[in-house]
Amino acid sequence: MGILHYIFTFVHLMNTVYLLTGSNLDNRHEQLSEAMFGIGKRCGEVVDFSSIYETAAWGKTDQRDFLNQAMMIYSPLDPSALLKELLAIEKYMGRERDEKYGPRVIDIDILFFNHQIIREPGLSIPHPRLQDRRFALEPLNEIAPALIHPAFHKPICQLLAECPDPLPVKKI
Repeated sequence: MGILHYIFTFVHLMNTVYLLTGSNLDNRHEQLSEAMFGIGKRCGEVVDFSSIYETAAWGKTDQRDFLNQAMMIYSPLDPSALLKELLAIEKYMGRERDEKYGPRVIDIDILFFNHQIIREPGLSIPHPRLQDRRFALEPLNEIAPALIHPAFHKPICQLLAECPDPLPVKKI
């Protein structure tokens, strides 16, 4: 068997996952970098990532602006195991869940996991409000504009064009 067979087998054993990281506390750039490092170490290979984008806080506006970054990873983990690892990274980095939409040192969301639709207690994939959040769609559109949302059957570029969120998102 040739090297192409091994590469094909490896890629098919891996899950293609899109994540969004966000931070609005402390050194926001450093938090995103540390999160990406942790994801690469604990969850799988970071294959691609977007620029960093800045936007006003969504849902609770009396706080510092967020920095967000989308990334694509190849992960051997199943969705539940991946969520567990991402929550562990958030906890290690000091994430506290005191207030809904409140400030956070790091937030890591699973946007897509392969083309699966998962609705379980504590785990919703694709992210249930992705289509309504420009701060997630802008960075995702940079790395995967043609990616089709499995529930809406529309590419990310179209969801971004139709997004009702008025908050400006600025590429840093």
